[in-house]
Amino acid sequence: MDEQKNEHRVSAKISPFELKDKLIDLAKGKMRITRTMLDAGRGNPNWIAAAPREAFFALGQFAVTESRRVWDEGDLAGMPSRIGIAERFNQYVQENIHVPGITLLKNIVDYGINTKQFEPDEWVYELVDGIIGDNYPNPDRMLVRTEKVVHDFLSQELCGKDTSCGSFDLFAVEGATAAMCYTFNTLYKNHLLPIGSKIAVMVPIFPPYIEIPELPDNDYELVNINATEIDEEGHHTWQYPYEELEKLKDQDIKALFLVNPSNPPSVAIKKESIEQIIQIVKQHNPNLMIISDDVYGTFVEGFRSLMVDLPFNTIGVYSFSKYFGVTGWRLGTIAINKKNVFDKLINELTEEEKVVLNKRYASLTQNPENLTFIDRMVADSRDVAMNHTAGLSTPQQVQMAIFSIFALLDIKNEYKQKTIDILHRRMNLLYEGLGLPKKHLPNDADYYTEIDLEIWCHHHYEKGFIDYLKDNYKPVDILYRLAEKSAIVLLSGEGFLAPEWSIRVSLANLNDEAYSRIGQELKNVLDDMWLNGKRKRESEIRKFLINVIT
Repeated sequence: MDEQKNEHRVSAKISPFELKDKLIDLAKGKMRITRTMLDAGRGNPNWIAAAPREAFFALGQFAVTESRRVWDEGDLAGMPSRIGIAERFNQYVQENIHVPGITLLKNIVDYGINTKQFEPDEWVYELVDGIIGDNYPNPDRMLVRTEKVVHDFLSQELCGKDTSCGSFDLFAVEGATAAMCYTFNTLYKNHLLPIGSKIAVMVPIFPPYIEIPELPDNDYELVNINATEIDEEGHHTWQYPYEELEKLKDQDIKALFLVNPSNPPSVAIKKESIEQIIQIVKQHNPNLMIISDDVYGTFVEGFRSLMVDLPFNTIGVYSFSKYFGVTGWRLGTIAINKKNVFDKLINELTEEEKVVLNKRYASLTQNPENLTFIDRMVADSRDVAMNHTAGLSTPQQVQMAIFSIFALLDIKNEYKQKTIDILHRRMNLLYEGLGLPKKHLPNDADYYTEIDLEIWCHHHYEKGFIDYLKDNYKPVDILYRLAEKSAIVLLSGEGFLAPEWSIRVSLANLNDEAYSRIGQELKNVLDDMWLNGKRKRESEIRKFLINVIT
């Protein structure tokens, strides 16, 4: 048993997502004997946005008829024609009005024509040719009209429709993880983050933001900005104390990485902290490069990204995966303001560094020194030499456009409210199972929750229990016991640089009733440990009394 416990504790040092696979194997073994496995370790939502998918597939059917209209030899068809395609689309809609998704598709096309003032044939052709996927992405960074409607969506969801920050250039990428890789790579290649640079990371955070900088090829010095604020009752608010944010005044810190709302606490940064960051950047560290992953922002009413408040300094990363239930589609964007610190810093490089970079990008343009940071990122994504094949696949970009306009047309936010209600409901069920009141946190997305067991035990068990727990167990022991005994998979918060005794629960990927069971089983594990500790203490007292008597 001790050997197995030691093996478990060694495995706890690997990435929490790799540890999750070990826990799943244990849970599956239990599942075959007793009950269904509950994997609340990964944030893949168990809902999908169905209506825009219906519109997507309706568009696909029209696109194939357009291809066959040009050239039809059974299994073989031609490439769609641009001329007159908008009129043919309207006729197709009238003839197929009962096809699922066709009405929404018509509204999506009309949004482009009426609201965005796109030339009808150009807009419909971009959608049709894009979904057919018969051409390389052009422009490679993002399709022209698709970029404009996705820009509208990001402005609505992440910027509160505040246009004072100016417009952004977008790069369509394979989800937020690809965005992270591309961003790190181009910052390094362009001497903006040389090996050994000092980087601030707002923690807890998605582990790759910690792991990528620590890779041998990067070897960056990390400065943790810790969300250690505690309320008057001794509970986490998952906000950042004043003194933690003050670390950003250090001008040796070249970049700041954050997930907002956070992962795993799933809480957006409060207004006062945002204002403090703004003042620090403007007064003390004007060249700070900020990369903000805002994937969970759509689950917080009135969310506002740093893209709006510090547009000059911030790269905004957004993934469609969580909100629309499209993790398998790999849909994401990188947004950089047209006026930005990244272009400024490239322009301020030494002449020697510029000569090297001009040679790197010489195949793209006769004036490589004028190449913007975001265009360098596109080229770097294909090692520059294969820039002509860069870009996200056009069917993916069309799906992104359809999702964006679907959300823009939903002026009552009915879809948004449904997703928010799902998460709030599951959070309440989890805490009911734990036997605890759910404390509402301002700016809480409720996509995940981070349960600090040390604080929980301090409030809900007798004095001395947490000391017994620390003396006899490790946090990973609780995770393994849940997997082995109850077929439940949760993640340790420690790998996210959350408190050592914290556990992350995803509220997105299981049915409602599962969260009551998870809460109950987690409470049962701690109750058992508490009873074992109580018996041990009583046994030690009896032994002590016997020794005294004898």
